Amino acid sequence: MALTESQVLDAVAALVDPNTGKTYVAAKAVKNLRISDAELALDVVLAYPAKSQFARVEAEFAAALAGVAEGRAVKVAVRSEITAHQAQRGVPLLPGVKNVVAVASGKGGVGKSTTTVNLALALAAEGARVGILDADIYGPSQPLMMGLAGQRPESPDGKTIKPLVNHGVQTMSIGYLVDDDQAMVWRGPMVSQALQQLLNDTLWNELDYLLIDMPPGTGDVQLTLSQKVPVTGAVIVTTPQDIALLDAKKGLKMFEKVGVPILGLVENMAIHICSNCGHAEHIFGEGGATKMAADYGVELLGSLPLDLSIRVAVDNGAPSVVADPDGQVAALYKTIARRVAVKVGEKSRDFSSKLPKIVIQNG
Repeated sequence: MALTESQVLDAVAALVDPNTGKTYVAAKAVKNLRISDAELALDVVLAYPAKSQFARVEAEFAAALAGVAEGRAVKVAVRSEITAHQAQRGVPLLPGVKNVVAVASGKGGVGKSTTTVNLALALAAEGARVGILDADIYGPSQPLMMGLAGQRPESPDGKTIKPLVNHGVQTMSIGYLVDDDQAMVWRGPMVSQALQQLLNDTLWNELDYLLIDMPPGTGDVQLTLSQKVPVTGAVIVTTPQDIALLDAKKGLKMFEKVGVPILGLVENMAIHICSNCGHAEHIFGEGGATKMAADYGVELLGSLPLDLSIRVAVDNGAPSVVADPDGQVAALYKTIARRVAVKVGEKSRDFSSKLPKIVIQNG
């Protein structure tokens, strides 16, 4: 009796993707099924970057298919396919950018920029094409954190600029265009215009994700970005401290008002482990982000420690994910980055690039 497609799908129907909580079949991740007398082959296409997971997924499928292969060679190919997802209604996508993720906080000093750079590097490590826009005009920190301080971007035509690249991530910041000690004494409209130029005039090269390192607060700049930039979703960074949570809630409500989905919360500096004695202490409080996530119906994407190595790594221009890629801190960032990518992958897809262009000709 010939092996049927339904028999093959039944054999893998119980396999669950631990990153999404759904079966691969239900998520329509099983593609291109081929059955011949000699071979049983299929593709598993994930909607998020997961290079480190490919071998595990391949092994799971191969084991499940062995029981129905009936002597055929089993071939499983696993890959990620990142698609563009819808942003706010009426805001067109950016050229060369599939998804924009805003990383925000209501107040400064909670580690938002450090979180942004490590999440970007974690996504890149999983095989995604990633960029960072440093939207903090008054206090740009990404040039230092990315090991690009003092460098200047090139302009091929005097109008557009090429992003600077390090650790496999494309970056743009006002910090590349001004001296380190130059104070940006600009009012809100000038800052908003500068940001839009940085965003639109940068030649982003086929990005799966552009992470925007937002400045703290909920003023002109934040409103401009959330209303005129096609944001797929926002990540809110906070510490467990009550005053930080108070401001984080304001940031969350701002995004809700302008129709930007909240992908989740990241709790930074959640716990400190003494490097001498190993004593664990919740310096900034405990459980605040968990309660906030429950109150607002959003996901707590993960908690990060108050760790000296994180600060040292970004100051040296080689953040934790590249400084110690197999370390515990890097693993935390990678887990959070995967949760962010999964949440983006669950959003409605954007099909505007596939719509036919209407051309009106005379005669």
